[in-house]
Amino acid sequence: MPCEIVNGAHGISAPVLTRKPLSLLAFTRSLLACYKHARITARLDDMMTRSFSNTIGPCLRIGLTGILLWSAGIILNGATPASQTGNQSFRMATPGYLYQFPRDHGSHDEFRTEWWYYTGHLKATNGRRFGFQVTFFRRGIDPHSIHTFPSQWTIRHLYLAHVSLSDLDGGRFHFGEKISREGLGKAGAESGHLHVWIDQWSAQAREVQPTAHRLQAVHDNFSIDLIVSPLKPPTVHGHDGLSRKGDETGQASHYYSLTRLATQGRISLNNETFQVDGMSWMDHEFTSADLGQEVVGWDWFSLQLSDERDLMLYQLRRGDGSADGASSGTIIEADGKATFLSPAEFTIKPLSSWISPTSKARYPSRWRLTCPSLHLDVEITPLLADQELVTRRSTQVTYWEGAVQVRGTAGSPTITGHGYVELTGYAERFSKQL
Repeated sequence: MPCEIVNGAHGISAPVLTRKPLSLLAFTRSLLACYKHARITARLDDMMTRSFSNTIGPCLRIGLTGILLWSAGIILNGATPASQTGNQSFRMATPGYLYQFPRDHGSHDEFRTEWWYYTGHLKATNGRRFGFQVTFFRRGIDPHSIHTFPSQWTIRHLYLAHVSLSDLDGGRFHFGEKISREGLGKAGAESGHLHVWIDQWSAQAREVQPTAHRLQAVHDNFSIDLIVSPLKPPTVHGHDGLSRKGDETGQASHYYSLTRLATQGRISLNNETFQVDGMSWMDHEFTSADLGQEVVGWDWFSLQLSDERDLMLYQLRRGDGSADGASSGTIIEADGKATFLSPAEFTIKPLSSWISPTSKARYPSRWRLTCPSLHLDVEITPLLADQELVTRRSTQVTYWEGAVQVRGTAGSPTITGHGYVELTGYAERFSKQL
């Protein structure tokens, strides 16, 4: 981790250049502190995991954001985030936000937290099946917390990324992670159009076809290079441009999805390259808010059904296991028309569980989903049990995100489908501690 990133946890911080000129002795001490910081970072992994899982910030992609981006950071020089100190350095999500595309595919630097999520199902020309995830997170740093010389190394945003490949027929799960900041172009996210990257990992709108996105990532024994093209217009979740994540004022985000993306490209695994096609889903969310006090985790579902409808549901979990009232969903018809679903309109019941051999967490592993208003009654089953990410090198969060299949009824007809499920707060309960 670059020594410019300062972490106030555990009383340890990397050196930061201040506006006061450093003496030679102070500069030498700064270099030694940086070296010491690098040496002890690895030893702190376990302790940081325990601490970070108790410091969540802005929710949501619900994706990982609350825990994820708080865990990376980022308390600079001991300061707390602006929206929690009363300092309005970041814009809050408010009703009436008007989406414009392709502008809103880009970065929204006025908001504290933002993420871009891509998941999908792929099939190679030889019939081999894969699932994938490509995710980028941006965390804005309160400018009042930064005390550095103006330079290309100034930390204004922190970037994190996860990539995973589920080898569904091979029965193996692979994932990678990155963390960086924007200095010298190492990472960044552009405004006005889609382009977010860390090193050679990127999501970018194509110049020749701006509505299509190219996803690229290379990690150890696998790589992803895909073109995804929307078959439906963007779906805005919630009401009046606002997706609620709690009962208090400001506990909300701006959240939209591209729910059906035709996908083509190639992946490689263990030195073997596969030409693939399939269907993907993209989530994009930006906020400056925090989770509700009672929320300890969430279950998120994105489902693409055989009747050309798509379904997004998220269930925020309280400590007693009940669903928080801010949970909700959206049904997207074949023509792209979207309808909001309140938590009273659907039920998600776990049918079995899986215990991770790595984290020892017990995750729900099969579900019955019923939605009477849609005449929907389906069973959702993971296509691979172990799709857990233990992100010790980036977000310090352990979560399950994996490919699933769907089978059941929608009225009398049989319906099938596939999708992705994300489960947080099972490996270790998290709570909001500021």
